[in-house]
Amino acid sequence: MTDYQIRYGAEVAEALRAGRPVVACESTIVSHGLPRPDNLRVAREIERAVRDNGAVPATIGMVAGELVVGLDDAQLTRLASADGVAKLSVRDLAVAAATGVDGATTVAATSAVAAAAGIRVFATGGLGGVHREAAQTFDESADLTTLSRTPIAVVCAGVKSILDVGATLERLETLGVAVVGYRSRRFPGFFITDGGFDLDWSVESPEQAAAVLAARAAQAVQPGALIVANPLPPQEQLDPELHDRTLTDGLARLAADGITGKAVTPFLLAHFHAATEGASLAVNVRIILRNAALAARIAVAAATTATGSGR
Repeated sequence: MTDYQIRYGAEVAEALRAGRPVVACESTIVSHGLPRPDNLRVAREIERAVRDNGAVPATIGMVAGELVVGLDDAQLTRLASADGVAKLSVRDLAVAAATGVDGATTVAATSAVAAAAGIRVFATGGLGGVHREAAQTFDESADLTTLSRTPIAVVCAGVKSILDVGATLERLETLGVAVVGYRSRRFPGFFITDGGFDLDWSVESPEQAAAVLAARAAQAVQPGALIVANPLPPQEQLDPELHDRTLTDGLARLAADGITGKAVTPFLLAHFHAATEGASLAVNVRIILRNAALAARIAVAAATTATGSGR
């Protein structure tokens, strides 16, 4: 009988046994989020950012049906270079394993697998959320419901501004997912520093974020994720006027071409890349590297807190 259990990279397995800080990283940015050959270079830079800030990176993905926590460089290269790599959400994991495919894990799948592996912190770029016109299409990312039941801290730059940001925050509130800004009481808009909505809470340091995780574990009341929304510094964001102009034009083209469903996000991101002459891609890379660094510092603080409390 085939063994479908999760396999761990050697470094990650040792770090988890020793209680060292580990940060989960997704693989969809490698296979679907960035163009070749930038995708492999950036994937390695993400792992380097985690290491440089004191933690062990655990990039999660599927290779020939085997779900791996802590891809090695050869496996990372395979997912970055191969055609036909499947995009895997939580619902797809078992089917993909049984059919022996190569797959890249989304935010939802990476969060769920990381939490099952005992990893407490996950770094990503931006979350999925509620799509515009969702009242008619019911188009909402599985990220939201997965995070409502997955005990992990997710460091992100909010949700992509092509989504309905306000509705996404409302859904997160309904689902009981805690959202804190990192040194900000405003929710970031991915490409832009300010997504236009206030937050009730903020944390000022990795240690304070780790304290939230410790309090949640001690209380054993909240089952879901902690979202740490990490805005880009204003000088590093996409020019807001360019952003708004590009978004308006992209939405108009979307409607004119009748594009709906899963095709919406890749269409709009490709439009941003073309219309901004690559500036949005450069911002995307800055986002994920900054989030990886912050996630590592939170993981280090969380590990130190756990050691100090005797756990």
